[in-house]
Amino acid sequence: MTFSKQGSKSEEILKDAICMVAGSMIFAVSVNAFTSPNKIAPGGVTGVSIMVNHLTGWPIGMFSLILNIPIFIWAIVEIGYKLVGKTMIATVLFSVAVDVAYRFIPAYHGNQMLAAIFGGVLEGLGLSLVFIRGGTTGGTDLIARLMNRRFHHISMGKLMFGVDLAVILVSAWVYQSIESALYAGIDIFVSTRIIDTVLYGTDIGTGKILFIMSAKNDEIAKDILTDVDRGVTILKSRGAYSGRDGEVLLCAVRRYEVIKVKEIVRSHDDEAFMIVGDAGEISGEGFREVQPDDKTLKELLKCIKKK
Repeated sequence: MTFSKQGSKSEEILKDAICMVAGSMIFAVSVNAFTSPNKIAPGGVTGVSIMVNHLTGWPIGMFSLILNIPIFIWAIVEIGYKLVGKTMIATVLFSVAVDVAYRFIPAYHGNQMLAAIFGGVLEGLGLSLVFIRGGTTGGTDLIARLMNRRFHHISMGKLMFGVDLAVILVSAWVYQSIESALYAGIDIFVSTRIIDTVLYGTDIGTGKILFIMSAKNDEIAKDILTDVDRGVTILKSRGAYSGRDGEVLLCAVRRYEVIKVKEIVRSHDDEAFMIVGDAGEISGEGFREVQPDDKTLKELLKCIKKK
């Protein structure tokens, strides 16, 4: 049993390494071949680093790593070192890859629209590989997550958009070109679409949540448990109009599993009432890995003082 667990852990570490190295290299190609040579700063820390490189000549990867250091310290204090660990590794790999690849990858100087599109495609592919293994490259998403802890009323998406928008607006001033900012927006849009496509249905902690109301809830729940291998929660309900007591099935699934659940529901009850919504984050078995033993720096210091 011990050997099996060790083998499984080694396999996961190998997968992490392969995906993060490959993702970092693909992202590095995006930066060195398309975005940086064509004066496109696609938001976040990477965008700031590209602008600084344009103004001063400092290496993009090195400056990106320097900018991320205070963000990492902030994250360790607020979130915990385990959840930030993979992000730190991915950021270091990306920084090294960008500066090393700069020497070997030819830059494309041409149509900015093509540069924005292909830069966005490669950026999306690279980031997707990192995201699949539970890491990020720091920057915007980590800043947004940290800010969200302070500003609970503002969604993560809006915070990320705000940070990226600020960088894009600054790029228009740095490059003295509105077009550069517009192309940066196209790059972000394309990379986001690619990330959504690649990660569709993968175990990244997001998915869909379904509410099902039917006269055949028992049969539907049984088939979901066996055929989809997803848990189902039965909620007690009462109709406001009819006043009758009933039951609602609650089920969280990956996105691609929605079709399978719908087929099960319709096979038992064509008149079933069903609501399908987005679940921004799902933690627990079968989705995002939970790490209950993780502690923030503040909590670790308290433990040390008690001892």
